[in-house]
Amino acid sequence: MFSIGALSRETGVKVPTIRYYEQMGLIDAPARTEGNQRRYGHSELERLGFIKHARDLGFSIEAIQSLIELQDHPDRSCAEANAIAAEQLVDVRAKIERLKRLEGELARISDGCSGDGTSGKCYVLASLANHNFCESEH
Repeated sequence: MFSIGALSRETGVKVPTIRYYEQMGLIDAPARTEGNQRRYGHSELERLGFIKHARDLGFSIEAIQSLIELQDHPDRSCAEANAIAAEQLVDVRAKIERLKRLEGELARISDGCSGDGTSGKCYVLASLANHNFCESEH
Protein backbone atom coordinates (compact mmCIF):
# COMPACT_ATOMS: atom_id res chain seq x y z
CA MET A 1 0.00 0.00 0.00
CA PHE A 2 1.14 3.52 -0.80
CA SER A 3 0.45 6.79 0.95
CA ILE A 4 -0.42 9.66 -1.34
CA GLY A 5 3.11 11.02 -0.87
CA ALA A 6 4.68 7.68 -1.78
CA LEU A 7 2.38 7.39 -4.80
CA SER A 8 3.47 10.87 -5.84
CA ARG A 9 7.15 9.98 -5.52
CA GLU A 10 6.71 6.69 -7.42
CA THR A 11 4.88 8.30 -10.36
CA GLY A 12 6.16 11.87 -10.43
CA VAL A 13 2.58 13.16 -10.18
CA LYS A 14 2.07 15.93 -7.65
CA VAL A 15 -0.21 15.27 -4.68
CA PRO A 16 -2.80 17.94 -5.65
CA THR A 17 -2.96 16.42 -9.14
CA ILE A 18 -3.60 12.97 -7.67
CA ARG A 19 -6.46 14.43 -5.63
CA TYR A 20 -7.79 16.15 -8.75
CA TYR A 21 -7.71 12.86 -10.68
CA GLU A 22 -9.68 11.28 -7.84
CA GLN A 23 -12.28 14.06 -8.04
CA MET A 24 -12.51 13.61 -11.82
CA GLY A 25 -13.04 9.86 -11.36
CA LEU A 26 -9.86 8.90 -13.22
CA ILE A 27 -8.68 6.91 -10.23
CA ASP A 28 -10.89 5.34 -7.60
CA ALA A 29 -11.15 6.86 -4.17
CA PRO A 30 -8.60 4.97 -2.08
CA ALA A 31 -9.11 3.03 1.08
CA ARG A 32 -8.38 4.98 4.22
CA THR A 33 -6.61 4.13 7.42
CA GLU A 34 -8.15 4.57 10.86
CA GLY A 35 -6.37 7.93 10.88
CA ASN A 36 -8.18 8.81 7.60
CA GLN A 37 -5.02 8.70 5.48
CA ARG A 38 -5.37 7.59 1.87
CA ARG A 39 -3.85 4.21 1.02
CA TYR A 40 -3.35 3.23 -2.61
CA GLY A 41 -2.66 -0.20 -4.04
CA HIS A 42 -0.70 -1.42 -7.04
CA SER A 43 -3.70 -0.96 -9.37
CA GLU A 44 -3.90 2.75 -8.54
CA LEU A 45 -0.15 3.02 -9.13
CA GLU A 46 -0.56 1.46 -12.57
CA ARG A 47 -3.61 3.60 -13.38
CA LEU A 48 -1.79 6.76 -12.36
CA GLY A 49 1.16 5.75 -14.54
CA PHE A 50 -1.24 5.28 -17.45
CA ILE A 51 -2.80 8.71 -16.85
CA LYS A 52 0.60 10.42 -16.51
CA HIS A 53 1.85 8.88 -19.74
CA ALA A 54 -1.34 9.90 -21.56
CA ARG A 55 -1.04 13.46 -20.19
CA ASP A 56 2.62 13.57 -21.24
CA LEU A 57 1.43 12.72 -24.76
CA GLY A 58 -1.02 15.62 -24.58
CA PHE A 59 -4.29 13.72 -24.24
CA SER A 60 -7.13 15.69 -22.66
CA ILE A 61 -8.81 14.56 -19.46
CA GLU A 62 -11.91 13.67 -21.52
CA ALA A 63 -9.86 11.52 -23.90
CA ILE A 64 -8.17 9.82 -20.96
CA GLN A 65 -11.57 9.08 -19.41
CA SER A 66 -12.60 7.40 -22.66
CA LEU A 67 -9.35 5.46 -22.85
CA ILE A 68 -9.75 4.28 -19.25
CA GLU A 69 -13.29 3.18 -20.02
CA LEU A 70 -11.93 1.12 -22.89
CA GLN A 71 -9.12 -0.26 -20.75
CA ASP A 72 -11.67 -1.32 -18.14
CA HIS A 73 -13.55 -3.32 -20.81
CA PRO A 74 -10.89 -5.45 -22.52
CA ASP A 75 -13.48 -7.23 -24.68
CA ARG A 76 -14.37 -4.04 -26.58
CA SER A 77 -12.87 -3.11 -29.94
CA CYS A 78 -9.75 -0.99 -29.90
CA ALA A 79 -11.08 1.08 -32.83
CA GLU A 80 -12.19 3.85 -30.47
CA ALA A 81 -8.76 3.97 -28.78
CA ASN A 82 -7.15 4.15 -32.20
CA ALA A 83 -9.51 6.99 -33.21
CA ILE A 84 -8.68 8.92 -30.02
CA ALA A 85 -4.94 8.49 -30.65
CA ALA A 86 -5.33 9.51 -34.31
CA GLU A 87 -7.23 12.65 -33.26
CA GLN A 88 -4.46 13.49 -30.81
CA LEU A 89 -1.89 13.04 -33.56
CA VAL A 90 -3.80 15.49 -35.79
CA ASP A 91 -3.85 18.00 -32.93
CA VAL A 92 -0.11 17.58 -32.28
CA ARG A 93 0.72 18.04 -35.95
CA ALA A 94 -1.39 21.22 -36.05
CA LYS A 95 0.46 22.54 -32.99
CA ILE A 96 3.80 21.74 -34.62
CA GLU A 97 2.80 23.70 -37.73
CA ARG A 98 1.72 26.64 -35.56
CA LEU A 99 5.02 26.48 -33.67
CA LYS A 100 6.94 26.47 -36.94
CA ARG A 101 5.09 29.65 -38.01
CA LEU A 102 5.84 31.21 -34.63
CA GLU A 103 9.50 30.22 -34.93
CA GLY A 104 9.76 31.84 -38.35
CA GLU A 105 8.09 35.04 -37.26
CA LEU A 106 10.17 35.29 -34.07
CA ALA A 107 13.36 34.66 -36.02
CA ARG A 108 12.40 37.38 -38.51
CA ILE A 109 11.58 39.87 -35.74
CA SER A 110 14.74 39.03 -33.83
CA ASP A 111 16.89 39.29 -36.95
CA GLY A 112 15.33 42.68 -37.69
CA CYS A 113 16.79 44.14 -34.54
CA SER A 114 20.52 44.63 -34.08
CA GLY A 115 20.17 45.33 -30.37
CA ASP A 116 22.43 48.37 -30.73
CA GLY A 117 19.73 51.05 -30.73
CA THR A 118 17.34 52.41 -28.13
CA SER A 119 14.08 50.85 -27.04
CA GLY A 120 12.20 53.76 -28.67
CA LYS A 121 13.40 52.53 -32.07
CA CYS A 122 13.51 48.80 -31.31
CA TYR A 123 12.14 46.62 -34.11
CA VAL A 124 11.16 43.87 -31.66
CA LEU A 125 9.04 46.24 -29.58
CA ALA A 126 7.54 47.88 -32.67
CA SER A 127 6.62 44.47 -34.10
CA LEU A 128 4.93 43.41 -30.87
CA ALA A 129 3.01 46.68 -30.74
CA ASN A 130 1.80 46.49 -34.35
CA HIS A 131 0.63 43.16 -35.80
CA ASN A 132 0.89 44.69 -39.30
CA PHE A 133 4.67 44.30 -39.05
CA CYS A 134 4.22 40.52 -39.13
CA GLU A 135 4.70 38.76 -42.43
CA SER A 136 2.39 35.84 -41.69
CA GLU A 137 -0.56 34.84 -39.56
CA HIS A 138 0.52 33.08 -36.42
